[in-house]
Amino acid sequence: MKISVVAPIYNERENIKALIECVHQAMNQGDYELILVDDGSSDGTPELVRELAHDRVKLVELTRNFGQTAAMAAGIELASGRYIATIDGDLQNDPSDIPAMIAHLDSGRWDIVAGRRAKRKDGFLIRKLPSRMANYLIRRLTNVTVHDLGCTLKAFRREFAKNLGLYGELHRFIPVLAEQQGARILEVDVKHHPRLHGQSKYGLGRTTKVMSDLILMVFMQRYLRRPIHLFGPLGILCAGTGTLINLYLLVIRLMGQDIWGRPLLILGAILFLAGLHFLSFGVLLEVQMRTYFESQKKRTYTIRGVYFGKEKSYRYQTPETSTDWSSMLASASEVGLARNPKLTPS
Repeated sequence: MKISVVAPIYNERENIKALIECVHQAMNQGDYELILVDDGSSDGTPELVRELAHDRVKLVELTRNFGQTAAMAAGIELASGRYIATIDGDLQNDPSDIPAMIAHLDSGRWDIVAGRRAKRKDGFLIRKLPSRMANYLIRRLTNVTVHDLGCTLKAFRREFAKNLGLYGELHRFIPVLAEQQGARILEVDVKHHPRLHGQSKYGLGRTTKVMSDLILMVFMQRYLRRPIHLFGPLGILCAGTGTLINLYLLVIRLMGQDIWGRPLLILGAILFLAGLHFLSFGVLLEVQMRTYFESQKKRTYTIRGVYFGKEKSYRYQTPETSTDWSSMLASASEVGLARNPKLTPS
């Protein structure tokens, strides 16, 4: 399999048929698969996908709404293509841009190709302006050169997509996560269309989430592997300042002056104790990070089922240890259920 196209979908029943057809036309009936990850839709989206029973479509149905990041992570995990492209399910991204992005990956010069919505068809105050401000702030704080981090349309080499470690709401920071791996990223202009059906899942309410995630990303980028480098200097600064204040107060006390009740005494004690807390916190985080990197990864979603067309369907059972689900599912579709005890009939 050369290309896996991953599309998280949530209540996109009116768009899903057109999405499948557009992706099929864009791929020119080539060697590809379309992985639709249903994120707990309540409008009958997964039922329609199964009715359409397209032979290039793999439906991944999550047990509830886990969010776009988790849905994208599930699709990427189950992708079997050498290249993996991600796209929104509302057809605002144009699947016809994918072949050109894959061609850039084929050149061998780039590991990730990120789309940039050159003529974005969204409202200025509610969508464009907050997006521009957030993108500018993210670029300044993370030193990533990508201008449109919110564009879902991206293409990856398999090894980089599989190692993104997506969780929470971090799909917006994929270029930042990829750059931490040393990925070579190219940004290209892509087409953007107005939404024709359904309601947008984005709004001003996501701004606080983006800001919170940005703080997390700055910490992860600079201090994730060595948190003591952040909390250590803070602890030393606070403890050192508190110590100097207390030494000053000790000197004037020895000179016969009364220091009890002075605000400076309270400040010195607080700074000294805060310094000790920062140092202790840094050491604890350092130990926790080492434990995290040595432990197995935990999934942030649960899959109800994986469906191949209409007839073949399998119920997903979460394995006790990490499993290569893409190879397991490929094996299930080729040699049958009996040789894959992790998959049972739905």
